[in-house]
Amino acid sequence: MTPINPDPLSGEDPPGGGGEEEEGGAGWSWGSKVPVKVLKAHSDAITAARLCCNDRCILSCSSDCSAILWDVESFQPLRTFTGVHSRTITECALIPYSNRMVTVSWDKKMVAWDLETGHVLWQMKLDGLLTSCSCSADGRLLVCAVDPQNSVYICSASSGQMLHHISNHHRSTITQCCFDPQSQRVASVSADKSIKLWDLQAQTTTVSISSNHGNVISDCCFNSNGHFLCTASWDKTLKLWDLQGGQFRSQGGTTLQRGHEGSVSCCVLSADDALLVSGSYDRTMALWDVSSLSRTLVLKGHTDWVTDVSLSADRKLVASSSKNLAKVFTPNTQMKFYCILKKSITTA
Repeated sequence: MTPINPDPLSGEDPPGGGGEEEEGGAGWSWGSKVPVKVLKAHSDAITAARLCCNDRCILSCSSDCSAILWDVESFQPLRTFTGVHSRTITECALIPYSNRMVTVSWDKKMVAWDLETGHVLWQMKLDGLLTSCSCSADGRLLVCAVDPQNSVYICSASSGQMLHHISNHHRSTITQCCFDPQSQRVASVSADKSIKLWDLQAQTTTVSISSNHGNVISDCCFNSNGHFLCTASWDKTLKLWDLQGGQFRSQGGTTLQRGHEGSVSCCVLSADDALLVSGSYDRTMALWDVSSLSRTLVLKGHTDWVTDVSLSADRKLVASSSKNLAKVFTPNTQMKFYCILKKSITTA
């Protein structure tokens, strides 16, 4: 197809007129003012859509109790992971240097899967609803958050063996937990508006920040060297925290303002630390230039809350998920193609 450059913010029809979406997602739909291709997939709200496997695949999970691995080139499902979880899968994570991934759910289970066969490698049941999970960059450790105990568990990625249990880590629901790039610390954020860093070697909390966010902190991500942490909040802002310099102790975080009109639900930094992508309950995604802390582009098209964003290493693809659809698009100057996932995953 000849590259088209429609403006996602424009109210005008793109060149070539407005064709209807074809049965089975084989054609392009112009209803959102950008080309859209729909593929059948999930039957309920999508909680996460992650680019993975060197950006050759997308991994999605859903309230329909399943996860799906998709091929980015053909946009066809490679494997469906189902039959184990009985409630919403809240998050999924790839385990680096392996052909495995893990899912966590409100059914209190953490499950490790073989990506090639779809078989369960191990599973463990914890004492509460699992709200978040992440794998360390070296592929050795997994971390998950448990509600309503406000606890964090760290276990072996290869066997599921429990290594650490950090009880009552926050005063309210832990919304996200993740490892730093060096696999030395675990960051967690919470509805109690605090940020904590737990050191794996010292086995203690080394940094505790009562943030200047005005509402629930919904997500967090490190930059490539672990010196900075970005947080997203229901107060409609994002903040950058200088963990290396320590300025946050007296100045708080640096606020990225005027990005969203609704609560910010998710954030991700590019591998080169140049680009930040955020998603919001206002149904938009924002792209930020990190050096100037300025918003460079807003992407519209979702019809419900954006629940997750993921960015390819070369910054050419962003995957986003929503309560009722997911999208993949290329945010460059030549193409701005959306791909929709309506209770399915979509691509463009």
